[in-house]
Amino acid sequence: MTEIPEWKCTKWPWLLADVVLLGTAAALIFTAKQPISSMHIYLAIGCAAFGALMACVPYFLDYQAAGKLIEVHAVGDVSEKILDLKNTAAQISTATDQWARVQETTKGHAEKATAAAAEIAERMTNEVREFTQFQAKMNDAEKGALRLETEKLRRAEGEWLQVVARILDHTFALHTAAARSGQPELAEQISSFQNACRDSARRVGLAPFEVAAGEPFDAERQRAHGVENPTADLLVAETLAPGISFQGRLVRPALVKLQETQTPVSTEAAAAPEKSDEAAASGQLTLETD
Repeated sequence: MTEIPEWKCTKWPWLLADVVLLGTAAALIFTAKQPISSMHIYLAIGCAAFGALMACVPYFLDYQAAGKLIEVHAVGDVSEKILDLKNTAAQISTATDQWARVQETTKGHAEKATAAAAEIAERMTNEVREFTQFQAKMNDAEKGALRLETEKLRRAEGEWLQVVARILDHTFALHTAAARSGQPELAEQISSFQNACRDSARRVGLAPFEVAAGEPFDAERQRAHGVENPTADLLVAETLAPGISFQGRLVRPALVKLQETQTPVSTEAAAAPEKSDEAAASGQLTLETD
């Protein structure tokens, strides 16, 4: 089981291919003539989807390799156990033959026969005890390997959650910019692209959500931008970054901008220069994957 790390797949070529494909998709969108044609849209979506697939391939290969290695070790362990069982059966058979010969040849030596029987019983007890200890060690080794694989899978899950969340944040920023550009056709196309990306993320249990303007502030599912200790009676003005839930569990609250009220803003926040909505959306929130 200690050889499992040697089955690691080199990830940087796949990740490089993912970056190249995402860059190609972005180039197709930004360099296309307005309005963007359907061909450019489909090509950009295809590049982004294929890039995401390329980023997932090395982790899938690592998972398959680890599974194959565990199967090989399991087969080897089973073979060893079968050999041990055969040896034990042979020893038992030998002991039985010896006992029969002792009874036939030493009918008048009861004490010697008793001593021989005790010796055979002790040997069998030792063999059983050693086999039990060996089986316990194998069980502990298998549990340790499964624990290691579980930790690796959790780390991999956290990594791809971060990657998908970053992609969703960029699509949300792109959608916000398109909505503010004053071009309805561009805004509609970018909205369709964002919906397609979110539908793909929902298939693996990752669901982004936004807060509609005018809704009351919820401290459990939302985080206020530029306001310390906001109260529940405040209303949301707009969403700066969508919240994210994974399989029904909240992993990141939504970053919202509250409507102007008499709520005091911290001195440091008032003195510091204001960041743009896109910078706040991309840099202020992090996923809680633990």
